[in-house]
Amino acid sequence: MINLTPWLNAPAWHIAFSGGLDSTVLLHLLADYARSHSTPPLHAIHIHHGLQPAADAWPAHCKAVCDRLGIELFIVHIQVAPGASLEQAARDARYAAFRRILGPGEVLFTGQHREDQAETLLFRLLRGAGLRGLAAMPAQRQLGQGSLARPLLTCSRQQLHDYAQTHGLIWIEDPSNRDTAFARNFLRNDVFPVLQKRWPQASQNLARCAAHLGEAQGLLDELAEGDLTACGEGAPSTWPGLDSLDLAALAALSPARQRNALQHWLCQRTRLPDTRHWAGWAELRDAAVDAQPVWKLTDGQLVRSHGRIWWLSGAWLQPAVGPQRWRQPQIPLSLPGNGSVHLQGRPTGDLHIAYRQGGEVLDVPGRGKRDLKRLLNELQVPHFVRPRLPLLYGGERLLAVANLPQLGQADCQLHWQPPTNAQGLS
Repeated sequence: MINLTPWLNAPAWHIAFSGGLDSTVLLHLLADYARSHSTPPLHAIHIHHGLQPAADAWPAHCKAVCDRLGIELFIVHIQVAPGASLEQAARDARYAAFRRILGPGEVLFTGQHREDQAETLLFRLLRGAGLRGLAAMPAQRQLGQGSLARPLLTCSRQQLHDYAQTHGLIWIEDPSNRDTAFARNFLRNDVFPVLQKRWPQASQNLARCAAHLGEAQGLLDELAEGDLTACGEGAPSTWPGLDSLDLAALAALSPARQRNALQHWLCQRTRLPDTRHWAGWAELRDAAVDAQPVWKLTDGQLVRSHGRIWWLSGAWLQPAVGPQRWRQPQIPLSLPGNGSVHLQGRPTGDLHIAYRQGGEVLDVPGRGKRDLKRLLNELQVPHFVRPRLPLLYGGERLLAVANLPQLGQADCQLHWQPPTNAQGLS
């Protein structure tokens, strides 16, 4: 019924097991396959949202099913953040939990089928999605340190139902699936029956259309990767972990290629903006040379500095906390919300790490005392780095500036590993 050979070399298999029809059939198929093949260890994961009273009984049902099949079950309780879309909030919380669980190279199997694919395409079409959205659900994609696989996408809901009946499987019927206040339920319960009455192959044809669109998106991704290779050149190594692109190289592309490259670059970092929100890109791109424009997105923001655009997220959006005493300078020092520093050399005195307040002066070898602000301007330090750039003091004297060997003594160099900027969102 399904082909699992592409994932046989993974360190572990996990299945998102809700207890419903789709995941119950998938779990049974995986367990049956594991009995006759050499497979990675298989575990089931049940996400308990706690959104309705009926859900409290589902973990016990899922455990009973897994016990019968000899599969270990992990039950994960999550909190769904309030928002305009309960469906989206629940999905975000669910996939955040999966990302935390997956180890390097591990695979999470989910039970979406052909009708789910068709519904996703129609749902996104009605929302005015672009090609990336209309390509719907890929059969496999990266998820955290591992990957997500959907081996049932070519199977119909009826095939899964028939399989469950044949093998005497018992599954949960989620009462919320009948609530047509949710957009997907409305499509599934009210719209698709009408479509399929008139066009019996509607789901199959829509799923095929999604596959064609996915192929077209793949070609655009290849174009974007080539454009981003050129735009990524010249990135300074002084600030490891910060992602940036050359603005002039990006702006030299046609507007459509700019958006295509940025969508490819941003899709691993944040939820992509809708069409109206792309005006923020034009404002950032076209702002005056000395301006400091910001394009705020769902999971971070793009800023501009010294001819490059930079992606900032996580700790980079919070102020650095200091000063902080360094009692054992031979040991790297962790900075709250700001990565860590280690010291090359052995300065003496009462050492501490602080951040810019204004008016700092540094004694530069061969140049005498110089205003730190002017020195940072000379070295083209990005404006957003400066407030969180670690400064090493011995008592009241500024000794060194992190990652800038020009701004320190030869026997006193401060090395900074900035906070990670990786999101892993998709």
